Amino acid sequence: MPGPTPQSGTAASPAPSARPACGGQVSHALARVARSHRTTAGHLLRRLGLYPGQELLMMRLWEAGPQRQSELIKLMELDPSTVTRMVQRLEQAGLITRCAHPGDRRAVLIETTPAGEALREEVEQVWRDLEERTVAGLTEADRAELSRLLSLLERNLATG
Repeated sequence: MPGPTPQSGTAASPAPSARPACGGQVSHALARVARSHRTTAGHLLRRLGLYPGQELLMMRLWEAGPQRQSELIKLMELDPSTVTRMVQRLEQAGLITRCAHPGDRRAVLIETTPAGEALREEVEQVWRDLEERTVAGLTEADRAELSRLLSLLERNLATG
């Protein structure tokens, strides 16, 4: 006698990590992928003495030059206390400095140090490695379609 068919409802269930507890299959998958992506990024960044998120702040400074701390908070869309802790840790590591803004004594200006500038190429390599791990096994067409779909999801969530 043949085994159960998928239509009969008795086929093997998906692995527990792949089966959402209460609907939201896409949302659960996104959460799992985001968690795995952040964990992998953390492992790669740890070699440089950075934690996930710190490299994003550094990238902002590399791209735009010195920034007010209040601007970094807005650009990164994070809680001010989170950015403040991040800035403190990066300053303790010698990668950035904080000083009074020359045109506004109330504002704090954040800029990279020579050691922070020297880290740029290594961070860029980490992001290339992370990208390759993330999309390994996908064709160029798959990568383009994935990028398109993720952009659509991001727009959906930004307007919601």
